[in-house]
Amino acid sequence: MITFVSENGVAGYFHQPDQPSGAGLVITHGAGGNAKAPLLVAVAEAYCAAGAWVLRCDLAFRQRGGFGPPSPATAAADRASLVAALIAIRRKASGPIALGGHSYGGRQASMLAAEQPRVADSLLLLSYPLHPPDKPAQLRTAHFPALRTPAVFVHGTKDPFGSIEEMRAALALIPAPARLVIIEGAGHDLKRGKFDLGALL
Repeated sequence: MITFVSENGVAGYFHQPDQPSGAGLVITHGAGGNAKAPLLVAVAEAYCAAGAWVLRCDLAFRQRGGFGPPSPATAAADRASLVAALIAIRRKASGPIALGGHSYGGRQASMLAAEQPRVADSLLLLSYPLHPPDKPAQLRTAHFPALRTPAVFVHGTKDPFGSIEEMRAALALIPAPARLVIIEGAGHDLKRGKFDLGALL
């Protein structure tokens, strides 16, 4: 069952599993998307089928309305909205909680985990935006050495935000266990979730 929620800084959709395992997942969108993104829906459905409560949610910048990209000046508010979502999912799930997101959403999730190591039990980072396209020197890894949360990075071989080789080098900066799941032929949208999601579970 899917339920819309809009309260206490959270806006999104709860997925209730038929046979709860106790686990939970908060998953959020990239800079150009929202909680209805096909990739998020696919991931949410896969985790829910495996027994997890899932909350796919809008970040604060999207909750304010419009379709534009986020501003660096309000990134802290986006991370605060993830904290609110984690509080909400813990009311449903009694076991380990994963926090994740696509692109910008994943970056904010990882930055939050670097700031607050106990905020989640694991990270699921879809198409992490390692650098802007064609600007490999502008790496977004300054917080990686502070990550103490186990993480799964899912990345396509045709993603312009970072090559597989660049991703492997970046993951070496993380002291926590970090696994790279490679999706052959996928770009930044990861085929909108049309790949074997079993590798993520």
